[in-house]
Amino acid sequence: MTDSSTIPLFPLSLVLYPSERLPLHVFESRYKKMAGICLSYNSPFGVLCQQGDKLATVGCTARIARVVRRYRDGRLDIVVGGEERFRVLTMHDYKPYLTAKVEFLREVKCHVTHAKIERVITQHMRLLEFAGRTVRPRMYESDSPVSFIIAHNAGLSLDQEQEILELHDEEERVEYLIDHISSLLFRLQRTGDLHRRLRSNGHFKDFPPEKFFK
Repeated sequence: MTDSSTIPLFPLSLVLYPSERLPLHVFESRYKKMAGICLSYNSPFGVLCQQGDKLATVGCTARIARVVRRYRDGRLDIVVGGEERFRVLTMHDYKPYLTAKVEFLREVKCHVTHAKIERVITQHMRLLEFAGRTVRPRMYESDSPVSFIIAHNAGLSLDQEQEILELHDEEERVEYLIDHISSLLFRLQRTGDLHRRLRSNGHFKDFPPEKFFK
């Protein structure tokens, strides 16, 4: 993509990260139309986090990787893949769905020490165990920045997930996650009540069913 572009927008109550795979059920008429256009041209749309009336200004483009199911009424079950972070410059409502002129946020080059990477991965594996989630070491074996792999399943609030998305470089994101997970692990060791809430408060995503990715 060029440094700026106009793309359709899909506001959702979640934060999407580059390289993340996400299953979606598309049921509103305007988004069924948008998905049809994106499928026809193999073009991306932008996912922006929406909380109430508040719409984030930094999001991530998504491209439809697979149509899992088509319904007779036009609804779709799809899997999308996160691609590039972007910032909204101007927003438009002249189509059934929102569109925006956006600038793409390039990753700031930096060096993250091996020790920090090892620390955040080890902490995350411990946190998943506390939360009763399956630990899969292979999940960290990716070309994607490890911060994005960890952040979508690290007990973060939506606001915190958005903060991670907006940070400029991998070192900042890894340090943010180390501090956050260290704090959570400390509290988990002190109270079983937090342990129970962590298992049920919705801040940990269950991994999507394997059928979506086959």
